[in-house]
Amino acid sequence: MGRMHFVAATGAALCLIPVAPSRAGDVHVEPVTAYVEANIRAWIEDPVIIEALKSQNVLHAHLTQAAIDDLDATWRTEFASDIHPLIDTVVGNPLSMLLKDKQVASGGVITEIFVIDAKGLSVGESEISSDYWQGDELKWQKTYLAGASALFVDAAEKDESTQMLQSQASLTISDPNTRQPIGAITIGINLDAL
Repeated sequence: MGRMHFVAATGAALCLIPVAPSRAGDVHVEPVTAYVEANIRAWIEDPVIIEALKSQNVLHAHLTQAAIDDLDATWRTEFASDIHPLIDTVVGNPLSMLLKDKQVASGGVITEIFVIDAKGLSVGESEISSDYWQGDELKWQKTYLAGASALFVDAAEKDESTQMLQSQASLTISDPNTRQPIGAITIGINLDAL
């Protein structure tokens, strides 16, 4: 066998060797993905979610980045205050009630859920987040900007207050009729409960 044939044969054989995850922390990706596919993807086309996203996308269609930054600053100020009209409009809406119900129904597997519009702004939340704009984060960039059916599982982290090991799984939400992305959803997963 000539040298080129040996190299080609060896290279082909090496392609069959399984590759270990790049980091030890990647082992959570498979069970989180399996949980999302079995328990979450089926309900992200709920009419309450779709209609809330469509409405907010229309409302926010002409927002500039400066306006988004102002809204985010308002949210952050309200988050540290006892008075929070912007936060109340989000966490008190029907979408947030649905998300809270989904979180409770998970039996402790889901720690938080939030839906994000086409500008990266929160539409509904099961738990109050510290910021309104998610557009600068991977959870939105690797889903909504990646197109329909995208799924991004973030790194596993220990929550300092609860000592719970968790990860966030984010999915693109598409219009069921057009299949075009209209937003994203992020779900906090308690890895110890999987």
